[in-house]
Amino acid sequence: MSEGTVLPRKGEEGTASGTGVTAEAAAGRMPPVRIKSVQAANAAIPIDSSRNGTEGHGIKLSNLFRTLLPWLAGAAFLTLWQLRFFHVLLSLEVYQLPVPAAIVLSIRDNAEMLLRYAVYSGTEMLGGFLIGSLLGVLAATGASFFPNSGRAAVTVLSALNAVPIVALAPIMNNWFGDGIWSRIAVVSVITMAAMAVSLFKGLTSIQPQYGELLNSLAASRKQFFWKLRLPHALPSFFAGLKINMSTSIIGAIVGEFFIASQGLGYLLSDQIRLANMPLAWACIVIAAVLGIVLYELVVFTEKRLLPWNQTRTDG
Repeated sequence: MSEGTVLPRKGEEGTASGTGVTAEAAAGRMPPVRIKSVQAANAAIPIDSSRNGTEGHGIKLSNLFRTLLPWLAGAAFLTLWQLRFFHVLLSLEVYQLPVPAAIVLSIRDNAEMLLRYAVYSGTEMLGGFLIGSLLGVLAATGASFFPNSGRAAVTVLSALNAVPIVALAPIMNNWFGDGIWSRIAVVSVITMAAMAVSLFKGLTSIQPQYGELLNSLAASRKQFFWKLRLPHALPSFFAGLKINMSTSIIGAIVGEFFIASQGLGYLLSDQIRLANMPLAWACIVIAAVLGIVLYELVVFTEKRLLPWNQTRTDG
């Protein structure tokens, strides 16, 4: 008798026990069925061990390429700029658009002055960023306790975003003088409105079943805020911080275009009038680097404090 052959048993009806053989096969009406064990069946399937390794290697290469792509694009952009491709494309002269090498040399030759002015502009930016964000948090928090009237108040507050910075800066210079506080006031106004709108949306966009659950537990308004509204609004809070960090550098630089004696915006405006474009572009580069570094600091803080939100976003 060959291996794996199932023999019929007399008087057995239905399916043979443990073999999956029908009664007709057991009665001899059908030929015996050859059944192999699960282990033998699995052993008969060829396994390509190199396939998983190849797929894993391909995923790593894909992730590496995705990481390097922004850097490669930036290097290509700077290379084309240095080779004066954009000068030919836009019909510009070198004195109008200095090449990256000239900007780097200007940064090296004026490093001390640029650092001092960057600290001054950074102080204006961070001061206005913190004050404006705090005022926006207070406004959104107070409005969340009275959703109907609070929504109308936040809508009126958001109208401040429609006011051009070039119109707001002279007014603040008139109110607070030509010192650092006028630029801090400009940054505070434009960041307060963005934070209020973003945070209020996070505080009030609660799913009804969560509110009904806390109401069934007789939660107070204070408990409702700390246990539900605030945790739910944390992603919106960091979204407002990222928006404010991006716009605060704009408010500080534009505010310095008017009455100011220090800062990157003042130096930029002054060097453009003098046609010293390498130094003017050096101011732009320093301001961009300052804004990017502070923005990435906010992103890093969000990842550390809200890892669950980052995982959900990535997924």
